[in-house]
Amino acid sequence: MNTDTISAIATANGIGSIAIIRISGDKALDIIKKLTSKTDFAPRYAMLTNIYNLHDELIDEAIVIYFKAPFSFTAENVVEIQCHGGFIVAQSILKATLACGARLATAGEFSKRAFFNGRIDLSEAEAIAQLIEAKSEDAAKILARQMKGELKEFIENIRDAIIHILAYSEVSIDYAEEDLPEDLVAQIEDKLNHLKNSLKKTLEASKAREGLMQGFRVAIVGKPNVGKSSLLNALLNYNRAIVSDIAGTTRDTIEEQVKIGTHLIRIVDTAGIREANDEIERIGIERSVEAIEQSDIIVALHDGSRACDSEDEKIIALLREHAKDKRVLYVKNKIDLEQKFWHLKSTSSCFVGHVDIMFDLELNSKESVTSLVEMLKNIMDKTNSSDEIMLISQRQISAVQNTLKNIEEAFVPLENQELEIFSFHLNEAVKEMASITRPFENDEMLDKMFGSFCLGK
Repeated sequence: MNTDTISAIATANGIGSIAIIRISGDKALDIIKKLTSKTDFAPRYAMLTNIYNLHDELIDEAIVIYFKAPFSFTAENVVEIQCHGGFIVAQSILKATLACGARLATAGEFSKRAFFNGRIDLSEAEAIAQLIEAKSEDAAKILARQMKGELKEFIENIRDAIIHILAYSEVSIDYAEEDLPEDLVAQIEDKLNHLKNSLKKTLEASKAREGLMQGFRVAIVGKPNVGKSSLLNALLNYNRAIVSDIAGTTRDTIEEQVKIGTHLIRIVDTAGIREANDEIERIGIERSVEAIEQSDIIVALHDGSRACDSEDEKIIALLREHAKDKRVLYVKNKIDLEQKFWHLKSTSSCFVGHVDIMFDLELNSKESVTSLVEMLKNIMDKTNSSDEIMLISQRQISAVQNTLKNIEEAFVPLENQELEIFSFHLNEAVKEMASITRPFENDEMLDKMFGSFCLGK
């Protein structure tokens, strides 16, 4: 691990009241002494002091806090300078730290040092990175628990249970001429089944709650001119999409973010789905299908003032094909007009997905739109009803899937008392679980993972 002293701005670029410059490494204390002309910094004591460059020119008056190793985030000597925010001041202080012997930190290097110095494990590092970009209060709560080691404890318990089973196998290999007692085989199978079920529940709960981490995606789909863009504008509370009576006005997907309840969600207004008249419209419809596949919740919008036709049937067929295991709200719009669309109520059995409600919507009614928003909020709130541990990255999910695969493949050699093969699968399972928290052997993976962090983190 490189022992250079590193420095970076830890706050977002732009104008603000405060900016933070973070320095970590053996030279951190010496650098701040040069920049302040002060020699006495008590650990964890906030000191108001002037900051100068090497030409003895005043840059700013700032608060300086010194964290003595190992009692810091990186477990190294760390100095944090809290200066006035803006485009110039923080950059000037950063340049001064570099002139005093620090080098500019790479993305995620502070967290990477904390990992290598044993301050955090990978599961806690990933929780820190995702907490910064959390898309809901529920996600923030889950990530805060993981920062405190909730996932780490779960991983260690699974790993210890596998090692405990492995110990039976390794001891029995030494007595290979003897058959294993039947009750011992049964005990091992029971333990493996318990582990298998626990990991499956964790995987299922994690996939079901993916929207909490990444932000829920809600796609509005329907045939042309049913009010999709009007619904998008109503949910955003401003005119984002062009609205007209001309069918096919929206030729491509439009995406916007809005907060519903405690969730920051991305709403996708799709092109009207019908038989395409030209190449551009065909591409727009293809993107609408992609939006269905990539979204967590689908709002299927139908015109209540028009009889159900082949275009409505096509949308229902597309949802049946592309929206399996997704939340689908079938919404009937324009209910202030004479109603001719009865398909939703009469043949609801033909619909797919988790149908939460057949909803009648009046876009000119604030109460009606508010009711739809409340339904979306309730669906997203229910997603976090599980108490299962949650895996927060594809890397973690892949490791658990590989662990589960090895456990399932261990049953056959156990039954045949092929203990070397049985032990091989369990050892692979242990490695996979350990990789979630501390995979020292894969430097390339670590560089890639920490490289996705914010600069200064």
